[in-house]
Parts: sequence; C-alpha cells; structure tokens
Amino acid sequence: MIGRETSDDAGVYRISKDMALVQTIDFITPVVNDPYDFGRIAAANSLSDVYAMGGRPLTAMNVVCFPVSSMDKAVLREILRGGLDAVHEAGAVLVGGHSVVDPEIKFGLSVTGVVRPDKVLANAGAKGGDALILTKPIGTGVLATAIKAGLISEPARRRAVETMATLNRKAAEIMSEYPVNGCTDVTGFGLLGHGLEMATGAKVRITLFSALVPLLPEALDAVGMGLVPAGSFSNRNFCSHRIVGAKRIDPVLLDLLSDAQTSGGLLISLPEEPAASLLQALKSGGVADAAIVGRVSTADQGIIELE
Repeated sequence: MIGRETSDDAGVYRISKDMALVQTIDFITPVVNDPYDFGRIAAANSLSDVYAMGGRPLTAMNVVCFPVSSMDKAVLREILRGGLDAVHEAGAVLVGGHSVVDPEIKFGLSVTGVVRPDKVLANAGAKGGDALILTKPIGTGVLATAIKAGLISEPARRRAVETMATLNRKAAEIMSEYPVNGCTDVTGFGLLGHGLEMATGAKVRITLFSALVPLLPEALDAVGMGLVPAGSFSNRNFCSHRIVGAKRIDPVLLDLLSDAQTSGGLLISLPEEPAASLLQALKSGGVADAAIVGRVSTADQGIIELE
C-alpha cells in the first residue's frame, strides 16, 4: 500500500481485507550521555514511525552496534534495558535482534505494527484547507550537542531527555478519533525537511507559523552558542530552494526549524474545523506542548512558506 515513492515513515503491506502490516527500522548514535536514557530515546524514535502511519506496534527487534572489546558491557546492558522499557511501554514485544561489533555505538529497532487499511495515514495525505498540529517542541538536535558539551542547565537537560524518550503513543491514540488526512513524525530532516516531504508528496503548499512552533527550553541559546549539528545545516541547504519567506525569519529560529530532531513529535494534517478540538483533546490527554503550527493550501505544489 505504501512503499518508497513518497519518502514516508514506514512501509505498509495489506495482508487481509481488514489488516495491514506497518514495517520500519531506525537506529541512531548516542544523543545523550546516559546509556539507559539513550536506549529509551532510540527505541521511542524507532517506534514513532509506526504511530505516524496510524498503526500500533506489535513486535520489535534490537539493532545494536557496540565496541565490545573496548567498552564495559554494562553500558550495553543499560542501553538494552532502556530500549526494552520503551518497547513494553508501547505495548509491544521484543522478539530478538542482531548485534555487530563496531567501534561506534549504535542502537535502534526494527518494528512491525498493524493498522486497518482504511485507517492508514501517509505524509502525502495532506489536503488544501487543512491545519497542521505539531505534538512535541523542537530543538533536540542542538540540545543534544549542548548536553554532550556540558553547556546546558540540568532542568533543560531533563526536559530534552524526557521529550525525546516520550512515546508518540498517546498522541497517535487521540488523533485516531479525528478525521486526519495526513501525518508524519519530525525526526532527522527537521520540521522544514519533513514538512517539505509532506508538501511534495501531497502536492500542496504548507505555510508554517514560525512564531507558534513550540521550542524546548534553552534551544535558542544553544543555537546562539553555535551548537548546531552538521545535519541541521544539510537540512537547511536541501530545503532552501523550496522555501518562501526565509528572509523574514530570524536566522536563529530558521536554524531551529531545520534542526535535526531525534524522536520528535507528530505533524498532523486535518481539516481546520476539527483541528481546535483535536488540539484541546491532545492537551487534555497529556500532550501539553501540542500546537497548531501551520496550514495547507493548493496555491503551489511542494513549497514551504514561512510566516
């Protein structure tokens, strides 16, 4: 049902009239110093792709690279423990995995989920007249760099870690009760990159309300200190030829809109009328940072406009 064509979050394969499989894999290098937290974050990042498709995770398999000869195996155990806790929190089952000796730590999951074929959400589903809701604040890329450098306050560090480790399960469950047209999760390509994928796949124009995008504490400060990961610059350069209005935006904020996220929120596209109700339901359900951050129109195809 969904393959590689629109750069979607996962593949979807129909296996019966009322059931389809959602399949994805993702793994990352450490974004925080604590191995248990890294395990939770990497697993949440992997599970998110299933939620973005409107699905429910069923099984997961570990994907692990670890320098077993030069690092204490206790570090590996903590990473795996964090990942397992996230899998259990998702209501899924860990069924195995694969490990490779590697000089650089990497961890993630291969995840299989299920979804009703008539409930599949894709990034190409956005329609003119839709509103866009983002369910998590952005800034994890620059803050991960700040964490590694020790240039962040403890409250801001904890907030960033918990934001990344929080599953998109609750947001996905709540949005399933609304007439959502399209969805993606905001990860390595940043808000601009994933927004552009949505605009391109759906052949629409997306306008982002830059001042309304929720930001993590101290994210602007981190950009001001130059703690911008290389991936964020790549995202900005890749999107630049399809962005309108970039010169109107503070360059610091523009860097954050391009910031490569880890385990970011869902970007949900649905008709404007029920969007306010969904936003209230998300906030009442504990998704406190959810915000309406844009709108969709048919004025152009594959364009991001910044306001």
